[in-house]
Amino acid sequence: MEPCGARLRVQRREGLGGKQKQEQEQRHPGEGNTEPPRVPDLVQWTRHMEAVKRQLLEQARGQLVELLDRAMWEAVQSYPSQDRTISSTPSASTSKTREPPLGKRKVFIIRKSLLDELMEVQHFRTIYHMFVAGLCVFIISTLAIDFIDEGRLVLQFDLLIFSFGQLPLALVTWVPMFLSTLLVPYQALRLWARTQTGGCWALGVPLSSVLLAAHASVLCILPIHVVVKHELQPASRCVLVFEQVRFLMKSYSFLRETIPGTLRVRGASSPTSMPTLCPPLLTHPCHASPGEEVWTPSFSSYLYFLFCPTLIYRETYPRTSSIRWNYVAKNFAQALCCVLYACFILGRLCVPIFANMSQEPFSTRALVLSILHATLPGIFMLLLIFFAFLHCWLNAFAEMLQFGDRMFYRDWWNSTSFSNYYRTWNIVVHDWLYSYVYQDGLWLLGGRARGAAMMGVFLISAVVHEYIFCFVLGFFYPVMLMLFLVFGVLLNFTMNDRHTGPAWNVLMWTMLFLGQGIQVSLYCQEWYARRHCPLPQVSDAVLTTSPSRAPSSQPLFSPV
Repeated sequence: MEPCGARLRVQRREGLGGKQKQEQEQRHPGEGNTEPPRVPDLVQWTRHMEAVKRQLLEQARGQLVELLDRAMWEAVQSYPSQDRTISSTPSASTSKTREPPLGKRKVFIIRKSLLDELMEVQHFRTIYHMFVAGLCVFIISTLAIDFIDEGRLVLQFDLLIFSFGQLPLALVTWVPMFLSTLLVPYQALRLWARTQTGGCWALGVPLSSVLLAAHASVLCILPIHVVVKHELQPASRCVLVFEQVRFLMKSYSFLRETIPGTLRVRGASSPTSMPTLCPPLLTHPCHASPGEEVWTPSFSSYLYFLFCPTLIYRETYPRTSSIRWNYVAKNFAQALCCVLYACFILGRLCVPIFANMSQEPFSTRALVLSILHATLPGIFMLLLIFFAFLHCWLNAFAEMLQFGDRMFYRDWWNSTSFSNYYRTWNIVVHDWLYSYVYQDGLWLLGGRARGAAMMGVFLISAVVHEYIFCFVLGFFYPVMLMLFLVFGVLLNFTMNDRHTGPAWNVLMWTMLFLGQGIQVSLYCQEWYARRHCPLPQVSDAVLTTSPSRAPSSQPLFSPV
């Protein structure tokens, strides 16, 4: 016997069907069933649902990542408060040595680089294949020109060989720089952290300060001395100046993250007792005297920090479970191809234009045309530097060291403001500047004057960038300094995060094209002007090199 519920449902369907049929007959009298029902387009409907699915997944993923980052940040922020020693009224010494209350603290989690995720999409891989095809076109062009002019098929790597001249000397110079960074900051921290009698403390602080001053002197003076004395070539200079800046930034981060906790331990401890709990970063005991321990970071964690692709020190980092050596080899190979790509761009698009430009009469028309001509090679160089270093090089080292957090950049290409572009272009350096320049400066200013703290970030970044260009090229020509301090600051405050939409992204890319064209054009003109129009003899103490000492056997694009 059929259930009553089922019978009722059938009757309802029949009733609804009858009503719909009557309404159709009333709307279209006389037509009957002559017109068949329209069949929906299944292909269009499927595409629409796929687009909706992708949009929902992207929104859900973004919200989930934001929630997880916020939860982990709150967990890290609340962790030290649980480890503080119980005291009714904190002493004056403890309050003075307490770490400044920072806003955001870098949280490391396991995540892939954005380009690795995008490479899983076929459409984005096609864009990557287009750049590979461009490299093949440059190689074919070079072979064709050599065959037509000289009747042989040989790739010329004169520019590459010249740029990496005296590379072994640069690598030898790197060894004492690394040893100084490996030994001095760690030993200085151990001296600083000893909680013995007042006399030993008074002796340890000046000694550690002297060691750190000697360490900074080695990093600052040794590379400059080697470059000036032996006249290293641009790529070899890049190795030294990048390692010099990297070691200085890592040394500062290590001391900045560990000394406040060491001072808290000393302030909370008494001559007869040790603190019940120690800061979470300080987990390796070293014996200062019988019955007394001083907590310092483990040496293995500091050694790992010197090689891992981050400038923010932590005792531990999230680690992956295995090493994909094929992934490491692929990234190193791509970085090498980017170097070859850059050499072909300079050799084919820049050298023929700017080599003889300094010998021609100056005119505003020639200057404007040279800047517009340099926009294409300039933006190519920007993309190659980004892909070779921020993606391939850092990911290769992260994979070898099983470093889990691979967010070295964000989607800066989608930026609609320069403030967002500065934050997402280089996450590694941005985190260092935000943590140790902006937040510490804001704390020193009492939490006010955010504009002054931001200007401090721009000033330090501009000076360091100009120093790198001066070190590599061998002359002071403040194009980068002016672009950062003048145009960069103006664009940061005028093109801010309130501006959204495709038009602002187009404007951002237009400004990037013009900025890269200005840099390539002016630096190339100055390079060849100093070669063709030698300046008077310059003192050996100055970083620049006299163009009159360039041997005649060097190619046209040789340095001065």
